[in-house]
Amino acid sequence: MAAGWLVCYTVQEWDAYRGLAATVGLFMGVLVVLVDLMLKGFSLRGLSALTFGLAMGAIIAYLLGTSPLFDQGDPEMIFLARLAMFLICGYLSTVIALRGKDEFNLVIPYVRFVPQEVDLPGIVIDSTVLIDGRIARICETGFISGAVVIPSFVVKELRSIADSPDPHQQSRGRRGLEVLAALRGIKNLEIRIPESEVSKDDVQAKLVFLAQSTRAKLLTTDYNLSKLAEFHRVNLLNLNQLAKALQPEITVGETLEVELVKQGKEEGQAVGYMSDGSMVVVNGARQYIGRRVEVEIASVLPTGAGKMAFARLLEDGRSVPRD
Repeated sequence: MAAGWLVCYTVQEWDAYRGLAATVGLFMGVLVVLVDLMLKGFSLRGLSALTFGLAMGAIIAYLLGTSPLFDQGDPEMIFLARLAMFLICGYLSTVIALRGKDEFNLVIPYVRFVPQEVDLPGIVIDSTVLIDGRIARICETGFISGAVVIPSFVVKELRSIADSPDPHQQSRGRRGLEVLAALRGIKNLEIRIPESEVSKDDVQAKLVFLAQSTRAKLLTTDYNLSKLAEFHRVNLLNLNQLAKALQPEITVGETLEVELVKQGKEEGQAVGYMSDGSMVVVNGARQYIGRRVEVEIASVLPTGAGKMAFARLLEDGRSVPRD
C-alpha cells in the first residue's frame, strides 16, 4: 500500500488515483503472501521438477503448434487450439514431472540425489515414552533414524510431574528426566528440543499439531494420543505395538530357558514366564521352583491373553519323563 501510494508522487498523472494505487498495492501484497503460504514445504527438488515440466510442455506445445496441422484454417480457431494445447501440454508435463521428481537431477547437473543426503523426518516423543524408558535402549541399538524431537512443553510436563506431591507421580517424572539425560548421552543420536510454543492448551493437541506441521512421526504409548494422531493422519509409532510385533514365536520342539516362579494346577507342574509375558507350564518340575531351567516345548495353546506353552524339563540334553 505504501509503495502504491508513493508511486503516485513520481507520476503526476496518477496523483488523483492514490487510493486506487494503494488498493492495488494491498491486493498485490496479499497475493504474494498467499502464494508464499501455498508454497510452504515446497522443496528445491520439486521446484526443479516443476521448471522442467513447464519447459517440456512449452516445447511440445510449440512443436505441435508449428506443425502442418495448423497451416490452414480460421486464424481465431488456430489461436484457440494453440492456446489450449499450450495449457494442456504444460499441465500434463508438470504433473508427470512432479510425480517423478525423485528422478530429476537438475539442481546440480550430473549429480544424483541419494537418500543419505536427504534430511530424514524427525520423531516427536511425548512424556509417556520417556517415562516408559524403553526408548533409551532402542536408541542405543541404532534402530532410530532421524532426529529425536522432544518439545520444550514435554520437558516442562516431566518437571511438573517430578515436582508432584504424589510419590508415585514423582517417581514417574524423575524416571522420565533420567531417560532424557540418558538419551543425551547416546552418541550419534541427534536430539532437538525446540523452544517454540504451540498456541494450544492441550499437550496432546500440541504434539499432534507439531508432528503434523513438521511432517514428523509421533512416538507414543498413550492410547488416546494414538487415536487422536490417527484421526489427524499423523504418522504414528507405538512402542507397545512394536513390543508386540517383536514377541518371539514359540514352536513345538524348541528349547529355551525359563525361570520357574510358582506351582501349576496339576500335580508336579511348575509355571514360568517368558520375557514377553507368555506362560510356560513345565511338567514334573515343581522341585525346581525358584531356579532357571532348560525346557523343551511340547505344545502351544493360544489364549485370549496371548500364548500358553506346555513343556518338558530337560536334563543333560535329554527330556525328563513326566511324573
